[in-house]
Amino acid sequence: MRYGFWAPVFGGWLRNVPDEGMAATWDYMRRLCQRAEQIGYDLTLIAELNLNDIKGTDQPALDAWSTAAALAAVTERLELMVAVRPNFHQPALFAKQAANIDRIANGRLSLNVVSSWWAEEAKSYGLAFDQHDDRYARTAEWLAVVDGLWREPKFSFAGERYQLTDAVCEPKPVKKPIVYAGGESEAAKTMIATLCDAYVMHGDEVDVIAAKIADMRARRAAADKPPMLYGMAAYAIVRDTEEEARAEVARITTLDEHAPGFANFDQWVAGTELERELKLQEYSVSNRGLRPGLIGTPEQIRSRIAAYEEAGLNLLLLQMSPQYEEMDRFAAQVIAP
Repeated sequence: MRYGFWAPVFGGWLRNVPDEGMAATWDYMRRLCQRAEQIGYDLTLIAELNLNDIKGTDQPALDAWSTAAALAAVTERLELMVAVRPNFHQPALFAKQAANIDRIANGRLSLNVVSSWWAEEAKSYGLAFDQHDDRYARTAEWLAVVDGLWREPKFSFAGERYQLTDAVCEPKPVKKPIVYAGGESEAAKTMIATLCDAYVMHGDEVDVIAAKIADMRARRAAADKPPMLYGMAAYAIVRDTEEEARAEVARITTLDEHAPGFANFDQWVAGTELERELKLQEYSVSNRGLRPGLIGTPEQIRSRIAAYEEAGLNLLLLQMSPQYEEMDRFAAQVIAP
C-alpha cells in the first residue's frame, strides 16, 4: 500500500470543528510536507478549489498550482498529485506550466483531473460550467491536447472546444505525469478507463471498493489498456484503545450550530435514525472519509488496510486532524511496523 495525504489547503477537513490547529498557510504546508516525506508518506493530493467548501466560502483556501510549484522546490521525494479542473485551465498553457513544475520536482508531478462539480463557484469566477456528461467530453478533449503537447515537438489540434496550430511545449516533463481521476457515472468511468492511469474513489466499505475495482478492471481490459492504479479517500483515527478512537469520532461529528452550512443540515437529513447518523458522518467529514472505518487501534487499522489491499487498492489518500500530529502518530503506529 502507498500512503498519501490530502494537503490541508482549506485549513482542515472537519465541518464541525472551526479551528483544527492547521491553518491554511504556506508555512504550515511546507512544514507538513517536508515532515511527511521524512516519516514514510509517498504522496500528497493538493485539491483545487478557489472557494473553501469546508470552513466556509469566505475563509482562506490556498491556490493549488502555485502551492505545488513551491512544494516542488522544497521537497525531494513526495509525489505531488495536483487537482486540475479542465474548465478552469486553457490546456496548452496548462501543459507548459505543469511541465515546468514537473521539471522543478524532477519528475514527481501527477495530475488529479476533476471534471468540475461546483456550479456556483464557476459562476462566481465567470468560468464555463458544463452539464454532467459534457464535462467528461471536455475533459477528454483537454487531456488529448495536454498529452499531445507533452509528446510531440509541435502539436496541432482541431476540436470542438480547443484549437491549436503548431504549438510547442518545451521543456517537456521529465516523464509523462500519472493521470488520476474519479467519478461514478457511466460517462466518467468510460472516460477514465480509456484515457487515465489511475482511478480514485470516495471512501467506502471493502466490498463496495472491491466491486468498483473489478468493474474498472473489466472496462480497462475491454479498452485494451494496461492495468490501472486504484486509490481511495479515508479519514484515519488511530488510538491506543477502540474506546478512545470512538470518542474522537463523537467529537468530530457533534454538530456545530455556528458552522457554515448548518442551516441546511436538517433539510438535507431525512429518514431513519440510522440514515441520519450516516449522513451526519458524511456532512462532518468530506469525501465519505469515515466509511472505510480506519478508526481504532493500530492493529485494527492495519487489518482493515490489509483487506483493502486484498480488494486491489494501491493507494490511501488520508485526512487527519490536527494533521501534523496525527500523521506522525499514524506513521509511527501503522505505517512503520
